[in-house]
Order: sequence, then C-alpha cells, then structure tokens
Amino acid sequence: MKFETRCVHTGVEKDSAYNSCITPIYPTSTFYWDDLTTNRGYDYTRSGNPTRRGLEENLAALEGGVDCRAVCTGMAAITASMFLFKPGDHIIAGNDIYGGTYRLFSDVFTNQGYKFSFVNMRDPAQVEAAITPETKAIWIETPSNPLLNIVDIEAVTKIAHANNLISIADNTFLSPYLQRPLEKGVDIVIHSTTKYLNGHSDVVGGAVITKKEDHQERVSYIVNAMGLGCSPFDAWLVLRGVKTLGPRMEAHQRGAMALARMLDEHPKVQKVYYPGLESHPQHELAKSQQDGFGAMLSFDVAEDRAFAEKVFKNLKLFQLAESLGGVESLIEYPETMSHASMTAEARREAGISDRTIRVSVGIESPEDLVADMRNALDA
Repeated sequence: MKFETRCVHTGVEKDSAYNSCITPIYPTSTFYWDDLTTNRGYDYTRSGNPTRRGLEENLAALEGGVDCRAVCTGMAAITASMFLFKPGDHIIAGNDIYGGTYRLFSDVFTNQGYKFSFVNMRDPAQVEAAITPETKAIWIETPSNPLLNIVDIEAVTKIAHANNLISIADNTFLSPYLQRPLEKGVDIVIHSTTKYLNGHSDVVGGAVITKKEDHQERVSYIVNAMGLGCSPFDAWLVLRGVKTLGPRMEAHQRGAMALARMLDEHPKVQKVYYPGLESHPQHELAKSQQDGFGAMLSFDVAEDRAFAEKVFKNLKLFQLAESLGGVESLIEYPETMSHASMTAEARREAGISDRTIRVSVGIESPEDLVADMRNALDA
C-alpha cells in the first residue's frame, strides 16, 4: 500500500465483535484470562493494549520498522532509548539539538554516569573524531531544532556501522511522510507523537521504532518495566490524527515555503533558517534525503530582543507557544522557551541568539499567514 493508504488502514481491524471501521478505545486496565495459562493476547494495559497496539502497528508500517512501542511522551521515548545503554557508555549528539533532549543528556543521564559529546554533526569528520572506546551510539536530530541544520544521515550511519555503534534519529520535525531514517541506515527512530503524527495539539505521546528485532525486544522490555506506555485514549487520538498526516503535511509545507520566502526578503529579518530556500547551505542535501522541506522554520530579526518582543505582540494568527506540529501556527522564542534548559554558552555554540524566533507553520491560508507576519514586522 502507498503511504497515505497505510496511514488510514494500518492498525484498524481490532474489533472482531462489531467490525468497527475505526480502531476502538479499550480503556480497561485489566484483561481476564480464559484459564491459568491462556489469555486473548493482553493481560494488563501497562504491558499491552489493543488500541495502543493499533498505533504501534501503524507507525512501524509508516517508518518501515519491524515494530514500535508507543509511550506517554516524546521525552519518554528518548528515555527508553537511553536505557539501551549503561553508565560509562559514551553517546555522540549534535550541539544544536532540542533543549529538552540536551537537558536530559547533559544533566539527568550525565549524573547517572553516562558520557556525552555534543559536536557539529553537519561535519561527519567531527562525529568520527569524537568516537572513543566507550562510544556506543550516535544521536541524530535532522532537521535540528531550532536552526533547521541538516545531518547527512547516510554519512553518519556509515560511521556508526563501521564502529559497531547504534544510530538513533529523532524524526519528529518531518514525520515519516517526509523522511524515513531507517531507509538511510538508522537503527532506531524516535518521535514525539504530540507533534505532526497527532497534529491537533490535544495529546502528548512518543514512539520508539526499531529496525532490528534485538533492539525491539529490549525496548519492549524497558517500556513495560518502566511503565512508559501511552494510555489507550492518547493512542486513539494519535491514530485518528495520523490518518490525515499526508494532506496535512502538504498544507503545512505550502504555508512554510510562502512564509520563508517573504521573511527572506523582509528588511527587518537578518537570516532565515529553512532548508526549502535555495540559499540554505544544505538545500541540496535536504532534497536528497527528504521528500519535502517540512513546516518548521526559524529566523533572526535584524534588531534586538526588544524588537522580537514587539513582533510577538503584533501577531494575530501565530500563537506564542512552545510546541509544534498542530494545525494552528505557533511561534516561540528559544532563548526563554524551548531551549531555556541549555546554558547560554551552549545556545551560542549552537548558533541560537537572542534574535532567534522559531515558527511552526500550521495549515491556515498561506496568504493570511504571510500577511500577519509581514504586518507584525512592519508594525
């Protein structure tokens, strides 16, 4: 089946009693057994649930993995993947990743004895140079959050495979509609299903999708043992949202491209970060490994933070909020919001300044979004 068809039909047929066309919600905590050794495939919702299983089958099919585990948040998905390793292990990550991921790595897991190196992952040579005898994994985030830097997935996974390392990619920004890292050599894909997969800003969730059976067995054990699984209702919401993933992403992209082109020409904008622009230094790389450029973009205003604050206040359609991937357009200030958990030094090293603004472009009329942003900048 083609991608859009898999979005609609995979993970649906769970109702043998009434032939529901939509995956039912099974809000039970407990399933009774037929006898001491036999059940119907489920015993306790922490360990497994038919609604959650439907979502897992769907996402595994969309990413091309052997299986998936749906969890309660995007951060829970990252946490589950980190438990593939142990104290003393070394992991290489980009220096421009999402602030919450950076905090989890640099604070929580570092305090547990894990070791991390944050490098410019646009340069595969820096990735290779960071490898030590203790290195066990490479964490890939592409496009990066918030500056939309592109990592050459095939180049980095080639390094990982040559050194017997696990490669893990956060594919939240593009969704499997626009990028499928497993096809490029990645071992494990992470999602915050809160974002584009759900697409309606009414649920939080995450997913871990694997290409290898041994990784999946370990992830399944971790998710069950730590109680990380998402609720049946949340799984149902994401399943509902993912059915329209294809057409939503096309609408998102139309608005993002129109907005990026306007910003690129506006005198009050110093720089636009959007791989869809021909001026983006990694435009060709993005074209080669993505099926589109997505709906996330950032830009630096030409003046100071006070001017950025005025832009926020003058917007009518863009809501000031940290999340992304919903049908509504959101705008945020990484310095005090999404990347506040990074140190100022780490933000500057990543290229985030007090002039940087991040935008999640929704599915509203591109003309309306462009007009609203232009008016805010002009005002």
